[in-house]
Amino acid sequence: MLEGIPTRYDERLIVGYDTSDDASVYVLNEELALVQTVDFFPPIVDDPFLFGQIAAANALSDVYAMGGEAKLAMNVMCINSQMGQEVVRAILQGGYDKAYEAGVLITGGHTIEDKEPKYGLSVTGFVHPRKLLRNSSAKEGDVLLLTKPLGVGILMTAARGDLVDEALLRTLYSEMAQLNKTARDMMVRYDVHGCTDVTGFGLLGHALEMARGSGLTLHLESEHIPYHAEACDMAEMGFVPAGAYRNRAYTQDDVVIREGTRQGLMDILYDPQTSGGLLIAVSEDVAPQLAAELQQVISCAEIIGYVTRREEKALIVE
Repeated sequence: MLEGIPTRYDERLIVGYDTSDDASVYVLNEELALVQTVDFFPPIVDDPFLFGQIAAANALSDVYAMGGEAKLAMNVMCINSQMGQEVVRAILQGGYDKAYEAGVLITGGHTIEDKEPKYGLSVTGFVHPRKLLRNSSAKEGDVLLLTKPLGVGILMTAARGDLVDEALLRTLYSEMAQLNKTARDMMVRYDVHGCTDVTGFGLLGHALEMARGSGLTLHLESEHIPYHAEACDMAEMGFVPAGAYRNRAYTQDDVVIREGTRQGLMDILYDPQTSGGLLIAVSEDVAPQLAAELQQVISCAEIIGYVTRREEKALIVE
């Protein structure tokens, strides 16, 4: 859609939209670069405070996926005439709550009227130019880690039909509201080569972007991929969000999935996630140490695959 639209070149802009990365990066000096992103969406939960938390965590995640430290944010909000002031305030309080937890200052924002309410953040962070992480910089021999379980989109779709129990819903809410800051703070101490967060394109969509951008093939080991077991059953009952089918259409020509893989699991791999985890490409010799450190505070973090030279397909699910 952007083809033919004139853009200005600046050598200090070292990450733009050309590699489908999570944020833009602009170099200020030899030791400091600016990281910028924006993300907002309609409510996916009924509780306005929780919605604000999830939307803020999701927006902040893009900076963490670049290896950056988020510092400033501005509210982006759409409200309609049916929303009372207490609802609007609760959404904003949820966003401020997550920003405070992340050590981020919300400095203002912009609000407009719209038929459908929406909320998110424009986020500014910082990173050392030589410590920047991209989704296109994985290396042959790397090991892949994932820090949050999959299946959120399917289960939230099933929840609209009251088919998800309260205990599981509370777990899903907690995972979506969980900041990726802890994972970021740990991974930057290791020899990490590439990173992206798993959100709307699902695991396979974001992994494919990493594979194509890096010019390599990513192998995902399905038996090690963390996911909510209940999502398999719900997917096979037909509770698959429309975004999963779009993700399948986008990726399937460059993906091989092992024969005999359960249909529900295939749907999970394409399932769009909200505020999902980080997909990390890290040097093989330090991957076990990073995984062990992550698992001390993020129990579901797992090594899920590895990176090889470019093969016939960019993505292989084993």
